[in-house]
Amino acid sequence: MGPLRTRLQMSARRGLSRFVGRDREIEEMKRALERTKGARGQLVAAMGEAGLGKSRLFFEFKAVAQSGCLVLEAFSVSHGKASAYLPIIELLKDYFDLLAEDDERRRREKIGGKVLMLDRTLEDTLPYVFALLGVEETAGILGQIAADLRRRRTLDAIKRILLRESLNQTLIVIFEDLHWIDGETQALLNLLVESIGTAKVLMLVNYRPEYSHGWGSKTYYTQLRLDPLGSESAEELLGALMSDAVELRPLKRLIIEKTEGNPFFIEEIVRALFDQGVLVRNGAVKVTRSMSEIHIPPTVQGILASRIDRLPSAEKGLLQTLAVIGKQFPLGVIKQVMQRPEDELERMLAALQLGEFVYEQPAFPETEYVFKHALTQEVAYGSLLVERRKELHERTAAQIEVLFNSRLEDHYGDLAHHYSCSGNSLKALEYLQLAAQQAIERSANTEAIKHLTAAVHLLNTLPDTPQRDRQELALQTMLGPVLIATKGNGDPEVGAVYKRALQLGRQSGEDARLFPVLFGLRSFHLVRGELQPAFELAQQLVSLAESVQDSGLLVEAHLAQGNSLFLLGKLIPGLEHMERAISLYDPQTHHVHAFIYGLDPGVFCLARAAWFLAVLGYPDQASKRLGEALALAQKQRHAFTLAVALLNVDAALFLRREWPAVQQKAEAAIALCTEQGFGSILSQATIQRGYALAQQGQAEEGIALMRGGLDAMLATGSSLFRPLFLCFLAEACLTSGRFEEGLAAVAEAIAIMGKTGERSYEAELHRLKGELILGGSGVEAEPGVQTEAEECFRKAIEIARQQEARSFELRAVMSLSRLWEQQGKKAEARQMLAEIYGWFSEGFVTEDLKAAKSLLDKLSSTAGSPRASTSRT
Repeated sequence: MGPLRTRLQMSARRGLSRFVGRDREIEEMKRALERTKGARGQLVAAMGEAGLGKSRLFFEFKAVAQSGCLVLEAFSVSHGKASAYLPIIELLKDYFDLLAEDDERRRREKIGGKVLMLDRTLEDTLPYVFALLGVEETAGILGQIAADLRRRRTLDAIKRILLRESLNQTLIVIFEDLHWIDGETQALLNLLVESIGTAKVLMLVNYRPEYSHGWGSKTYYTQLRLDPLGSESAEELLGALMSDAVELRPLKRLIIEKTEGNPFFIEEIVRALFDQGVLVRNGAVKVTRSMSEIHIPPTVQGILASRIDRLPSAEKGLLQTLAVIGKQFPLGVIKQVMQRPEDELERMLAALQLGEFVYEQPAFPETEYVFKHALTQEVAYGSLLVERRKELHERTAAQIEVLFNSRLEDHYGDLAHHYSCSGNSLKALEYLQLAAQQAIERSANTEAIKHLTAAVHLLNTLPDTPQRDRQELALQTMLGPVLIATKGNGDPEVGAVYKRALQLGRQSGEDARLFPVLFGLRSFHLVRGELQPAFELAQQLVSLAESVQDSGLLVEAHLAQGNSLFLLGKLIPGLEHMERAISLYDPQTHHVHAFIYGLDPGVFCLARAAWFLAVLGYPDQASKRLGEALALAQKQRHAFTLAVALLNVDAALFLRREWPAVQQKAEAAIALCTEQGFGSILSQATIQRGYALAQQGQAEEGIALMRGGLDAMLATGSSLFRPLFLCFLAEACLTSGRFEEGLAAVAEAIAIMGKTGERSYEAELHRLKGELILGGSGVEAEPGVQTEAEECFRKAIEIARQQEARSFELRAVMSLSRLWEQQGKKAEARQMLAEIYGWFSEGFVTEDLKAAKSLLDKLSSTAGSPRASTSRT
């Protein structure tokens, strides 16, 4: 039974006939429920300061309105804010009737049976629900899914189950204390809010004013602002708590003045006055002191503190111990922590219940208790001396380890909290790391960052030792990929984490553990366009992998080095590294890329090798590698790998100028990225589709898509491959006659290259600059313009020859040959073109080589030279 369902059975205990002063709010919620039953889902939020009765409002509403409805409840706790999914997990345990003593098989049966009986089409949700509730590890199918997608599908699975349940019966879903909510629960809440408009779901949420949300514009949203009680309602509440005797009116006025109508404050003052003997009940309630002798603390915290101080020593110690254990606490934990005779403990608990400090709530297999109000727990906790508080945190954690040994993973967050507060740094670090790993497995990256950051801060309080440094190295190594997932490779915080990890590894001699650190730091520099540091780190990766002779690390290292060399325009050495990685790659053992989003390294190397080969002038070999890359990606059935393969295939197809195929692959990549949430590469696929459209005559739409994709990339802080994509934009502008726009794109790309050293498409940029200069000058370009264009073409040829980029050299030579033909230098043009054309030994059906053959035949004919020397089949 959920905590909210039973913890607020106040009316019977207090003898109050109804919830004083909140009739309007109750009626508003009843109307919302009626609309919900008509399949018009509603969201009702109760907002108010602590003590104004937010939880009590929901309890009273349920007492009169929950008949015929399924009520599911979740609440947040202050120290649980960094515990990912904590409220959701408790809600689901209640929904599936999971008990502490259920073993994994029994849990699986309960969850699977209920979901499949609900709707067999929900079967695909089971792996995500199982993983969230700790029924099975996230290996297998979930281990192959990108973290962001796994998170989204987990939340979507819960949403689908709840919405399907609402077809059977009206759901009342309650989320309490949103001011303490964790990020993942907030994400589910947002998803549900967007989905309940036509469902039989009434969502009730409450929070303090500091919490904010974006639901105000929803037509089905109602906010109930709980203000302090007015004088009339406050007097009515005091009449129920005391009596309506005339002689009590001065005291009531004083209480209303001091409390400003806060109902919790009012209740606590009345209880304190009874405890102090100021009020006595002997048939009727009487005041035993004059008004001048009655002292009322100015805050509810002060009232609570005075009430706690007046408790007998044993009961006060128990209440303080309960405050350390948490807001909610099972009897078994209380017994173990207190170490008191059972009858004595039961007597003290009964006394605390009678004083309404805590409430008992039914639970199976044992009774649980909950604090009446969060403020009660806070004040009781604050009344403890620091050393006593530490001792109780330590004892509580130790007993949790014993009592829940078989399901310890359900308590990692609590154990991290208790040991952190106890001063037991070693234990705290152990559970912070376990809690972080659990959060990572649940794709709760924000929570993982909080745990890992807390662990690093805790480590920084310890003396410098080799063991401390090794532990921090492990934490920073875990933190890097999580930061990348949330903030992107190029975020400064990512760089700081990896640099610190590298420093720790170097000074402690932990070279064998540095590979992921070097890889992460290299990715940081690469995305930021800092290619020389990235290249040097890639060299270190190769050296490290060779020193440990690990084939998997060697694949990763050669991949990194090959990619760096490609960007620097060093194509032959880059291809050698890619081919070395391909030769080492074993699809049985290397199918998960350890350091980049789960990308298969074999697919990446094959696809990138195809790109190398196409630029180097081997289009047929490039096509073969492309086919291998796609086949392997489809066999691996890994979405991100397939998306990257499609993008790299497209890059090679550009060079073949097979525009319909480019468009088809780009659209397939866009669909995959959109479905799977791969925002990091969606912009690249969008640029490539725009390029293909522009080259097929749809210039307006194509160029708009390309500019949108470039803007999206820039927004992420990534400058990697920007010169390449600006090159594509410039060519699209050339094709569509937008010469000035194309020249601006070229100028930006060349400026970036000057800063970053990215040179993979440098030759093409200079060629396009020359073509754009000529195109912008009309049919008859002035001699000075022709000279400027010729300089661009010559520079492009020079760069292409230095890089051995034969495909780019061929294009630049054709551009210069056409210019020379116009200038009457046909023999020189034919000789230069024949030389580069004669180099090729394959790919004669590609558009560039067919165009070169046609131009060469034309030049040979007009120059009177035999055509046989240029014939190819």
